[in-house]
Amino acid sequence: MPDTMPNTVETDRDFQSLADPYRRELLAHCYRMLGSIHDAEDLVQETYLRAWRSYGGFEGRSSLRTWLYRIATNVCLTAIDQRGNRPMPSGLGAPSDEPERPVVASDEVPWLEPAPDAVLGADAADPATIVTARESTRLAFVAALQHLPAKQRVVLILRDVLKWRAAEVAELLDTSTAAVNSALQRARAQLDENAPLRDELVEPTDPGQRDLLERYAKAFETADIASLIELFKQDVVWEMPPFPQWFVGADHVVRLIKAQCGPAPGDIRMVPAAANGQPAFGLYMRDDEGVHRAYQIQVLSVTGDGVAHVSVFFDTSLFPVFGLAERL
Repeated sequence: MPDTMPNTVETDRDFQSLADPYRRELLAHCYRMLGSIHDAEDLVQETYLRAWRSYGGFEGRSSLRTWLYRIATNVCLTAIDQRGNRPMPSGLGAPSDEPERPVVASDEVPWLEPAPDAVLGADAADPATIVTARESTRLAFVAALQHLPAKQRVVLILRDVLKWRAAEVAELLDTSTAAVNSALQRARAQLDENAPLRDELVEPTDPGQRDLLERYAKAFETADIASLIELFKQDVVWEMPPFPQWFVGADHVVRLIKAQCGPAPGDIRMVPAAANGQPAFGLYMRDDEGVHRAYQIQVLSVTGDGVAHVSVFFDTSLFPVFGLAERL
């Protein structure tokens, strides 16, 4: 049981008014730590419950924000210890060179999940904050974080993403500044090893990207495979949790779509979305009754040369999180 419980309506209101402004950034923090928007939402709730129970004993020796981050971080570390890391298929092994071979799902692996921009979005009034939030929630970055030991992950997020001072991180983790600096150095080195080569991603507001995305959606909806080939970079990467198989190269990806999906014109509907600072689509597949139902969420990395990476998530429980209907 907690040491102190708030026992007045005034205390409760005081806590809510002071703590609520940090809810979104704490959600982003928990998401970077866990790689799951579902888990992040649960852990933020747990953070606020613990903080509310202990608020009567909060002595103000640190800021309320730092205090909330300490609680959230400890909750995340416990969750990582219990649930493990969340990889993407490309982080587990070599790509497949057999697109026609049936893919087999691996439900034992807790896979990385995308997160909607609407949930993790930064303050629209601060362009610098928007850029930082977008870069630090890219799928490739969050996936690379999953390769770090939990404590190194905390240090790298707090130091390099949130720009905390080493002394502040040391206080939060009850360790020394030297230990924080050492952990940061190791984390950066390991992140460089696991992070993919960075493409020059096109900004979401770029008119060329909007045109490419419209053509991409139309190609799927009309089953125009030839147009898809034109939109993919030659070394495009395609991965699709919960299937551990992943593919590299436009030819392999197109062969995969033909063999495993084989859509006819009109079978697919694409609804635009935004995830992890990247363009995304909710893909709906027509069933035997003629109804388009939630099927997968695609998150794209787009460069000036075309679509460089497509992450396909078959978890339809993500559709409500993205504000997408379960059927059209």
